[in-house]
Amino acid sequence: MTHQTKATEHKVPELFEVLSQEGELLQQLDGDLSDELILRMYEQMNLVRVFDRKSVHLQRQGRMGTYAPFEGQEASQVGSAMALSPKDWMFPTYRDHAATITHGQPMQRVFLYWMGHMDASVCPDDKRILPQCVPIATQMVHAVGAAWGSKLKGEPNVSIAYFGDGASSEGDFHEALNFAGVFEAPVIFFCQNNGYAISVPFDKQSASRTISQRAAAYDVPGIRVDGNDILAVWMAVRQAMKHGLAGKGPTLIEAITFRYGAHTTADDPKKYRDQEALSEQWRTQRDPIHRLRLFLDKKGLWNDLKEQQMLQRLSEQVETALHDAESYPKTKPTAMFEHVYAEAPWQIQEQEKQMQSMIAQGGLLA
Repeated sequence: MTHQTKATEHKVPELFEVLSQEGELLQQLDGDLSDELILRMYEQMNLVRVFDRKSVHLQRQGRMGTYAPFEGQEASQVGSAMALSPKDWMFPTYRDHAATITHGQPMQRVFLYWMGHMDASVCPDDKRILPQCVPIATQMVHAVGAAWGSKLKGEPNVSIAYFGDGASSEGDFHEALNFAGVFEAPVIFFCQNNGYAISVPFDKQSASRTISQRAAAYDVPGIRVDGNDILAVWMAVRQAMKHGLAGKGPTLIEAITFRYGAHTTADDPKKYRDQEALSEQWRTQRDPIHRLRLFLDKKGLWNDLKEQQMLQRLSEQVETALHDAESYPKTKPTAMFEHVYAEAPWQIQEQEKQMQSMIAQGGLLA
């Protein structure tokens, strides 16, 4: 009779942490984590939080379309992006604005994306940031292809694919890990497990207790990290980069985190979870920015005056980016018909003519 392993016998991967909730070091820092770098991490997390809150307000004012907030996940996104090298490939989802901004995407272009501009996803010439991916998990396969291409060319680059816990239920997740494992592609699969795939809690998505443990099925390393500990995130991604660049293949990282707000500004999370209680619990006990601030205070690197001056400077930065975005030429409604077909079928041509007629009659703003 064959031995059947019970689910309870599977060991849940330990949570990798560097900073305690009180800002105390739990283990030795990586030698590259200088005070200067940690201060830049703190400022960048604050910058993207200011950006995120501003974006939610803009949507409520009708100055921007539906928006996907990320507040609460700053350490996961900023920490992972700051660990990358400038020429590494980034494959973000629709929620990873903090990561793209940190990796070099101008803030005004992220504003433009949510304002409906087609060219908003174009990244700077010296960066490799792919457009934000709305279909769930499809970018994971693309990241594998880019990483495999880098390997074949002998380029010292990795690719990072961001995704949420819900994406781990998609076939692309399994195909990407399987292919990357077989061909030892230098790709980092970075899951931000914030507990919910829109309205479905993680324990209703999968019988496995973690996402990182699934790495064993593909014989690749799996790391489960505290996603609200930016130092731990940075060190985990650096470890994955070294693994990939050494020719050893991919790594699956599961960052345990939580977004305070709704899935998008079109969503009402109160319908499927105790939004107020959960958000308050994570804000007061596990906020990523507050945790790093405690660490900086203990080291004598920060104070309230520096905080006030920094927030003023960051607010001005965001306002300047917003001004640039709102000064950009407005998108025409007919732009939706461009770049879809080489030769548009007759139905699409008819729809475009109808829209142009409505614009001419004043039924739509040009």
